[in-house]
Amino acid sequence: MNALLLALQRRAHQSPRDIVLEGGGHSYTAGDLLAEVEALTGVLRQSRAGTVALYADNSPLWAIVDLACQLDDICLVPVPTFFSKGQVEHLLHSAGVDMLIYQQTLADKLNDNCRANASPLSSLPGFCLSALKPAHPVCCPLNTSKITFTSGSTGLPKGVCLSFDQCLNVASSLADAIDVPHPRHLSLLPLSTLLENIGGIYMPLLAGGSSVLVPPAQMGMLGSSRLSPQHLLNAIEQYQPNTMILVPQLLSVLDTAMQEGWQPPASLSFVAVGGARVAAEMIQRVRDKGLPVYEGYGLSESASVVSLNTARNNRPGTSGQVLPHVSVVSRDGELEVSGNTFLGYMDQPSTWGVQTIHTGDVGSIDSDGYVTVEGRSKNILISSFGRNISPEWVESELMAIGAFHQVLVLGDGRPHCVALLLPVNSGASNDNIQAAVESANSGLPDYAKVECWLRLAQPLSQADGLLTENGRPRRDKIQEHFAIQVDQLYTNQQESSAQ
Repeated sequence: MNALLLALQRRAHQSPRDIVLEGGGHSYTAGDLLAEVEALTGVLRQSRAGTVALYADNSPLWAIVDLACQLDDICLVPVPTFFSKGQVEHLLHSAGVDMLIYQQTLADKLNDNCRANASPLSSLPGFCLSALKPAHPVCCPLNTSKITFTSGSTGLPKGVCLSFDQCLNVASSLADAIDVPHPRHLSLLPLSTLLENIGGIYMPLLAGGSSVLVPPAQMGMLGSSRLSPQHLLNAIEQYQPNTMILVPQLLSVLDTAMQEGWQPPASLSFVAVGGARVAAEMIQRVRDKGLPVYEGYGLSESASVVSLNTARNNRPGTSGQVLPHVSVVSRDGELEVSGNTFLGYMDQPSTWGVQTIHTGDVGSIDSDGYVTVEGRSKNILISSFGRNISPEWVESELMAIGAFHQVLVLGDGRPHCVALLLPVNSGASNDNIQAAVESANSGLPDYAKVECWLRLAQPLSQADGLLTENGRPRRDKIQEHFAIQVDQLYTNQQESSAQ
């Protein structure tokens, strides 16, 4: 039995009435949770499940399924709810899933085969269990107990194979680094996101705390591309958490709210932000207004978090100090991570047992172990004048202004950079946007300045295939999607220069 389950057993014995999970109108004590996990384990054993896929929104029931699979040593495959129907079908097929547990309200996103043999799960109200017939045996490394699917750079996601112990190594490092006694964590990201799974369930339980797991609609998440800021702020105020995890876009929303007078609850002790580079100016601005936010860095192949700034060890402008369960070096400008490396990619035996991960991230590490990430090596733009430009660098400068919720910079093989911009204020005039761009440009060298821009009519999202699960831009897809508009930007700029 792993450390997390032992901690739950100990807590259920010593403090059985401690609330450990809540959400959806229900609360679970340590004793309740252990009983629910054991009951579901009995069901899974009876069904002889080998690989279980979980397709559901955030709720305490999500955590119960996860823990039950750990107790019975069953491989769990979380299914992102924003995946398209085709991506879900690919995931279930390629992972050799023989048992699907799904939320009934999501049934219309599944094909007929998934629903054909489904039956309600009495122990999980609103959930169904469906036996599937894998088309082929899955090819995974030994000891694979969790397969997390990443969107990658193509439409078909790939499976990263991990053991539960590897995930718990990260959770334990996080608990020690954050050092918040008995943390009350509010999950804002989907639990199918590995970072939230580990930081939102495992870390609080290991640290003697609790998790608030509520459906996305209650958090103001309207589908995968729209957000109601006021609902989000209300939820944070209602649940009074100690810890949260943000992606940069959510941080931008809170930044805007604080500039308009919103005050974060005093209960907050630690807020992590990751998924993309964040300007040090924005971090400092929100921290000065009362949000204890700290930047980190990680990747699925290391079971999420690799480095993290904390209240005790904080260096603005970096992605924090390397956590003790891994080591990081920068070789020829690329970050390499070893220790707690993933077991390998599903169906790719050549990746099994790899001890060092070549991250593809351009960055450095200083003598004190603080990591600075400049951007993805494959994202480097080379202008037609031969200048190398990290788009993440320019994007972070634009985001630091506080005028935009989303920014994406393009310009490979072009004479200058252009940007796709989603303003915070939908009523902002073009003159307002231009002023914000010029403000960001003032801190950039000439070759990296944004010369022209396109105003986005709607947010980039996972639903349209333009963002990954962690909110990272899928740059190749975005460039393809906006190719005509971007070409027109350059054409207009050339015509304007010729006049």
